[in-house]
Amino acid sequence: MCAAALEEYCGSVFWNASFLDREDPDLPVCVEQTVLVWIPLGFLWLCVPRHLVSLCRRTKAKTKHMSKLYFCKQLVASLLFLTAIASLGVTLGEDFGPDRDTSSTVKNASVYYANPVLYAVTWILVLLCQEVVRRREGAVDSATLFTFWLLLVLCDIFPFQTLLREALKLGTINDVPRFCLFYITYGLELIALILSVVADIPPEDEERVKKNPEAGATFLSRITFNWFHSMVVKGYKRPLVQEDMWELSAKDSTSYLNEHFQHFMNLELGEARVRYQEKLKKKRVKNRDKVHGESFQNGLGKGVSQDVLMMEEKGKQADGKKKKKDKKKEENNYPNAWLITTIYKTFKWILIESAFFKLLQDLLAFASPQLLKLMISFTHDQTRHTWEGYVYAVLLLVVAILQSLFLQQYFQRCFVLGMKVRTAIMAAVYKKALVVSNDVRKETTVGETVNLMSADAQRFNDVTNFIHLLWSCPLQIILSIVFLWLELGPSVLAGLAVMVLMVPINGLLATKARKLQVENMKYKDKRLKIMNEILNGIKILKLYAWEPSFQTQVEDIRGEELKVMKKFAYLTSVSTFVFSCAPALVSLATFAVFVGVSPNNVLTAEKAFTSISLFNILRFPLAMLPMLIAAIVQTSVSRKRLEKFLGGDDLESDIIHHDPSFDTAVSISDGSFAWEREAEPLLKNVSLDIKPGRLVAVVGAVGSGKSSLISALLGEMHATKGFINIKGSLAFVPQQAWIQNATLKDNILFGSPHEERKFEEVIEVCALGPDLELLPGGILTEIGEKGINLSGGQKQRVSLARAAYSEADIYLFDDPLSAVDSHVGKHLFDKLIGHNGILKNKTRILVTHGVSFLPHVDEIVVLVDGKVSEVGSYKSLRASKGAFSEFLDIYAKEQRNQNHSESGSRDTADIELIPERDDAQPDCPLEDTVSATLKRENSIRRSQRNGSVRLRKNSSFKKPEAELNKGQKLIEKETMETGQVKFSVYMQYMRAMGWGYTITVFVVYVIQNIAFIGQNLWLSDWTNDAVDYFNITYPDWKRDTRVGVFGVLGIAQGLFVFLGTLLMANASVAASRILHSRLLNNMLRVPMFFYDTTPIGRVVNRFAKDIFTVDEAIPQSFRSWLMCLLGVLGTLLVICLATPFFTIVIIPLAVVYFFVQRFYVATSRQLRRLDSVSRSPIYSHFSETVSGLSVIRAYGHQDRFLQHNETTIDENLKSVYPWIVSNRWLAIRLEFLGNLVVFFSALFAVISRKSLDSGLVGLSISYALNVTQTLNWLVRMTSELETNIVAVERVSEYTELENEAKWVSDTQPPEKWPKDGRVTFEDFKVRYRPGLDLVLHGISCDIQSTEKIGIVGRTGAGKSSLTNCLFRTIEAAEGRILIDDIDISTIGLHDLRNRLTIIPQDPVLFSGTLRMNLDPFDRFSDDDIWRVLELSHLKEYVTGLQEGLQHEVAEGGENLSVGQRQLLCLARALLRKSRILILDEATAAVDLETDDLIQNTIRKEFSHCTVLTIAHRLHSIMDSSRVMVLDAGRIVEFDSPSNLLEKKGHFFAMAKDAGITQDGITSL
Repeated sequence: MCAAALEEYCGSVFWNASFLDREDPDLPVCVEQTVLVWIPLGFLWLCVPRHLVSLCRRTKAKTKHMSKLYFCKQLVASLLFLTAIASLGVTLGEDFGPDRDTSSTVKNASVYYANPVLYAVTWILVLLCQEVVRRREGAVDSATLFTFWLLLVLCDIFPFQTLLREALKLGTINDVPRFCLFYITYGLELIALILSVVADIPPEDEERVKKNPEAGATFLSRITFNWFHSMVVKGYKRPLVQEDMWELSAKDSTSYLNEHFQHFMNLELGEARVRYQEKLKKKRVKNRDKVHGESFQNGLGKGVSQDVLMMEEKGKQADGKKKKKDKKKEENNYPNAWLITTIYKTFKWILIESAFFKLLQDLLAFASPQLLKLMISFTHDQTRHTWEGYVYAVLLLVVAILQSLFLQQYFQRCFVLGMKVRTAIMAAVYKKALVVSNDVRKETTVGETVNLMSADAQRFNDVTNFIHLLWSCPLQIILSIVFLWLELGPSVLAGLAVMVLMVPINGLLATKARKLQVENMKYKDKRLKIMNEILNGIKILKLYAWEPSFQTQVEDIRGEELKVMKKFAYLTSVSTFVFSCAPALVSLATFAVFVGVSPNNVLTAEKAFTSISLFNILRFPLAMLPMLIAAIVQTSVSRKRLEKFLGGDDLESDIIHHDPSFDTAVSISDGSFAWEREAEPLLKNVSLDIKPGRLVAVVGAVGSGKSSLISALLGEMHATKGFINIKGSLAFVPQQAWIQNATLKDNILFGSPHEERKFEEVIEVCALGPDLELLPGGILTEIGEKGINLSGGQKQRVSLARAAYSEADIYLFDDPLSAVDSHVGKHLFDKLIGHNGILKNKTRILVTHGVSFLPHVDEIVVLVDGKVSEVGSYKSLRASKGAFSEFLDIYAKEQRNQNHSESGSRDTADIELIPERDDAQPDCPLEDTVSATLKRENSIRRSQRNGSVRLRKNSSFKKPEAELNKGQKLIEKETMETGQVKFSVYMQYMRAMGWGYTITVFVVYVIQNIAFIGQNLWLSDWTNDAVDYFNITYPDWKRDTRVGVFGVLGIAQGLFVFLGTLLMANASVAASRILHSRLLNNMLRVPMFFYDTTPIGRVVNRFAKDIFTVDEAIPQSFRSWLMCLLGVLGTLLVICLATPFFTIVIIPLAVVYFFVQRFYVATSRQLRRLDSVSRSPIYSHFSETVSGLSVIRAYGHQDRFLQHNETTIDENLKSVYPWIVSNRWLAIRLEFLGNLVVFFSALFAVISRKSLDSGLVGLSISYALNVTQTLNWLVRMTSELETNIVAVERVSEYTELENEAKWVSDTQPPEKWPKDGRVTFEDFKVRYRPGLDLVLHGISCDIQSTEKIGIVGRTGAGKSSLTNCLFRTIEAAEGRILIDDIDISTIGLHDLRNRLTIIPQDPVLFSGTLRMNLDPFDRFSDDDIWRVLELSHLKEYVTGLQEGLQHEVAEGGENLSVGQRQLLCLARALLRKSRILILDEATAAVDLETDDLIQNTIRKEFSHCTVLTIAHRLHSIMDSSRVMVLDAGRIVEFDSPSNLLEKKGHFFAMAKDAGITQDGITSL
């Protein structure tokens, strides 16, 4: 019916089979005139409405510039329009023209009218479309138009050759005008196609395109990823650097993603919270019912016999046990199940697009086996026309190319999605960390939070990459089964049964694996936590010689971790075995059943190889599903962790009211505050009113709640009742200064704009002038992590300067003056805090231990045990004889000296200020003076020749030139290996695995591959039986051998893979063990100055990321690489066996492959390195933020930090995104190669079909179809292996660092050494690092047994360098130190350090028990420990604890007050009982009470020891036997204090500054 209508429409035959059934086939003209015209035009007409709508909508056209290219395109379209009109004209002329043939009544068929009209309309549409594209924002070309032109040119090829062939056959041209018009049209169409590929970039976008070429990429360039080419070439020529990275497009930027994610997250989380509350309500109701029920039962129980009661009891116990188990399961006590929906809603469109591409690709995948089937039957049947074979070969190529394009688009979208999800989660975690409440903060350590950001976000990234496989795998499985059924009938079920059996086995393995994974994470967290502490407290470990104890702790955890890893590896090898056996078993079962069921079933080549290629398709989804499920399971652990953290409570923002109507600046009305929701309140019933502009001091003993009061005012605590009102903005100076890793100037400005005058004033007031002269870069000096290159006092003053500069209304000072020397403290008080300071009109709340400041404040608040005991002025409180006067009486003695100092300093008009320096810092254990003294060069000496630095009231200081020399940038940039990974690194890893293992693994895999090829060759031989036994009955014995051999080869394959994986597992665990213990061993033996110049994060990174890679990624990629390599070689071998012609093609293909791979690997590897280098700042900025939370919140700078975080993540994305694209760039090129391999193997099969048997054709093509994926994987694996092996390189870089001297040397000191404790310095010189100046210039002195020596000196005089030399944390340049006549440089470090004791300036504790903190080697009995705790006044505190000595100390000793930590350090010293004690006097945050306790204990307990005290307060050394005064690394005075005062030299000047006079001493 239809055909008849069409024939009338065309005026010729529509279809006739005879057209095709000949050697030179052709299509009927009618088909060419209808179907082939309608395809491209139909496509355009369908797509046009979308374009035109936008043309109508945009009334005001942006007058975008019209390019030459645009004119060319419009010109071509207009010419085409003219040709259409012309051909219509020709038809009209023929039918109605003056010179028409009047005799014939036959008019032209209607198609000759319709087609020109259709074309004319189409060309007009094209003109419009091109205008739309010109107007569209950021469009450079149109995909629709490109596809249209392409379809058109392809469809017109048929009439093109039909017309030509006809003309050639007849020798003349029948219809000249139409012939000419057609070829003109075709030429124009070709030109249009070429033009549509060129990008039309408007001039205003050129800059943008330079920064981000993707923005200017055309459709063709986008689908082949050609726009990325420039990056690849650049990366090949030289290693890429961060500056080469392109800008991100706005849609990929962190801020954009975060905004969207937060929007959906808030909605979802809100709903989840509602659900959670309802659940809680139900639970409460249930519990209430239960309680009622139980009481009722017991009431009855009196009349019930005893037995029943007994049984009930037992039942209850059992219930209890069960309940415990249930409870474990039920532990999601937070709103859950919202994260996944949030992610889905945020990224819905990418998901849908990628799903579409995946679907298309899946469907196309099944076209290849069908084509293969046709191809085999074609070679089989020699009577068929040759052109059929060529058609099949071309079709195979086309299908493969389309499949590649779709697949790459799908992957690109999925990987970008993964990247976006990771980014969104990282940004969300950061944002949450800024507002998180203390309950949540207490549950997670900094390390764990950083882990959420790194590991858990990464997990999500990995899973989203493959999320579509969840539906795609089942789809592929179903389709394969359907097609297999069509081939083999019901016998497929046998194969299917085998597959189904595999599923539960895999499920079992997966659950097992999950358990191990969780356990592994636990050990990993534990190990990293300890490592973090070790590295933070490395200085203490070295001084106490405690490294071995901590090394064994880490090694033990690592041992456990490796045990789990080994189990995990064995599990993997079992599952690999199951997997590699699967395809063999499946095809064995299917074929065996197929041949066995009935003798008529003969295995032909087309059946066998079509089935095999279908089974190959099946392999992938079956292999991926369990992996995907395992990944999803792992991610669900991460999901819980993230939901718990992100869904946790925020700080209550309503604790603090900002009501301007109050007349007080700060008022607390009847408030009780606790650190956690459920905890006892620390501050009880506090009521306080502070008027604007007052200076209020808060005093009280240690632990009375002073710092808690400040925290409450900052809103960091839970208010159990009452409220706080604060009028105005806050500035906060914490007890332990928080310093950012930035320049000094940035630390003070803290985000405020820079005003020169204000800045100078702040610097002068905070006494930072002299320090700036000492710092190498002045205000632009870069400060290391945690302020490592500033002394404690300097950090505190920078912190004060930050507050002063911020110009807030209310200032909260949490005891900032205790970290600085008294005269500096006084200067700060007068110039900054006090009544004449620059803050005199602001409200100031000062927590202080310094009694001397109290007379000068407006009001004093006395805290006792968390309650306000009295408030009033200094005079009224002295008079009332309450808690305050007791507090004062204890310190009356101190008070007197302070008074002297005050009267002393009032005489001089300008304050004499010594730039003080406390060598270590209160808060960061990292510290070493090395860094502080780095390059302090001559500035120190210059400033100190004239006695003291005078800071006149009006003097301003000269700003140092802002130039940083090489040595002054403290933290070296992280070294990044560039170029190819050296072969030696691979060797190193293999050596660590063991050569025996490595070789065996290789051999085993080769055998496995041989078995695989053998099996397939056997199959192709088997299929030829179908030809041999054509129409004869197939003998049973033959059938049985065929099946048997096939099966044996299949199972052998599985066994060898199993063996290989097992060996590999053992080898890789061995390698992990060796590499880690080498690294750990070396890191503990590295000299101290390494830690001063290397941020801790960098070292931790080696232990975290790199060791993780060595543990898990390298073995995996190594195995995959081997299997891929052998797979590719095997395939090529088989194809060459089948069609020897193929060898010709191999060589050019191999060359192309090699180049693509080299280009890609160079770029990709560098991008990966950039990725990992730009990742570190994200985490270090994050951990910095977490440690400085209260400061950031107090100043209200959360937004600025959020922005900083966004820029840091963006910098990282700039290298992640190109890396993703580079993979696609490579894949599309390799798949092209693979497709060519398929094409050529098919082509040669067609050419040489006379000589080939169909079995071999099937074999070679089905192999070739498989090669594409394997090729792709091979390159990916090679580059992944290269990328991962970098971890071995980085680990070994740190195992080869230079060590300090041996811990234990051959010359051992005598058992009881040092007996007397004599110390002699002989012309001792030292420098911190080779190439720097000397710090000590020839020190010579004798210190007798049991002498008490005080060491004083100005900043940088070399006081702490002296002690560092005693412990040999820095080695002598010349001269020597003798202790009891033994040269300390000849004995082992541990022998030396174990015999000396130091009480460091900053108390460092490690997480673990109290006992472990005192005696990590378990050398002492509990009695000894209790004795020292008593001496150090901690006994009652420890007895009060539930666990006593086993009390867990938190990370960094957070759960003890600073005073208690200091006392614990004293207990450590008492326990060691060595003859020489070095006391680096603690200046930080110890109130006078604790200070007194420590001083007295030391005087009493260490009376028989030699004690060296580095003094910051001269009072404490006035009773020493001699005082050593150091200046610029030389001893300038060394005598008893009284003699020195009479000499009126350096010491006298210092004493005068501190207000100590002769009579002051006699009164002591």
